[in-house]
Amino acid sequence: MQPSSTGQVPAARNTLSILALLSSIDVPISAARIRAELDLPRSTTYHLLKEMVAAGFVVHLPEQQTYGLGLHAYSMAQAYTRQQPLVRLSAKPLQEAATLVGGSGHLSHLSGSEIVYLQEIRAQGAVSLITAVGVRLPAVKTASGRIMLAHLPEVEARALYSTSGATGSFQDFRRLLIDARQRGWASESEEVSRGQESVAVAILDHLSRPAAALAVTYPSGVAGTGAEQAREVLHRAAQRIERQMYGVGA
Repeated sequence: MQPSSTGQVPAARNTLSILALLSSIDVPISAARIRAELDLPRSTTYHLLKEMVAAGFVVHLPEQQTYGLGLHAYSMAQAYTRQQPLVRLSAKPLQEAATLVGGSGHLSHLSGSEIVYLQEIRAQGAVSLITAVGVRLPAVKTASGRIMLAHLPEVEARALYSTSGATGSFQDFRRLLIDARQRGWASESEEVSRGQESVAVAILDHLSRPAAALAVTYPSGVAGTGAEQAREVLHRAAQRIERQMYGVGA
C-alpha cells in the first residue's frame, strides 16, 4: 500500500493511506509499522497522526503506543452504510413519483437545522431546480425538513428552529409540525422555488426517529389524481424502506 508520489497534495494522499491501512487491520498498530507499511518519513508519520488524532479520525492508545481508527472514521463508515442503501432503495419510487407529476423526486436527510440532498431524480422535461445532490437548505422551509422535524421530540425541534434563522413564532411552526405528523406528510408551496411546490414523507428508523425523507417537487397547480398518487408512492416506499433497513413493521 505505497503512497503515490504523484499529485499536488502529498499530505492528503498520505493521510488517506494511513486511514486505509488502519481500516484494513483488525487491531491498532504502532507508528513504526505505519511508517514501514507506507514507506513514510518518521517526522511525516508522527505529524499526520497527531493531526488525525486531534481531528478524531485516529485514536492513540498510549499504553501500547499504537493507533487505531477514531470515532469520526467510524461515523463516516456508518453514514455510508446508512446513505448508500437509501439511495438505491429510493431510486425507483422517486422516479415513479416524479413521472406522475412531471417534476423531481428527492431523498434528503437532516443535518442540524438544514437538510442535505442525497439524491435527485427528474422526470423527462422537468425544470432544473436548486435541489441538487449535496445542496443544503433550511429544514424549516422545505417539505422534507418539516416532516423530519415533525418526528423529533418537541425540545429538539424547538432547538433546531431557534438556530434556523426563521423569524416566525415557534408555536405557529409547531402547529404546522403537528398537522404534518398526524396526516403523515408535509408540504410547502413556492417557499424554495418559485412556481414549484413539494410534498414529503419521512423514513423512520427503529427508534421512530427520522432517518431521511422522500419528496417530490412539481409545478404549482398540479393537483388531483397525479399529486395524490405521487404522495402514495412515496408513502409506500417509505414503509418498505423502513421494513428493509430498520425492521419497522416487519
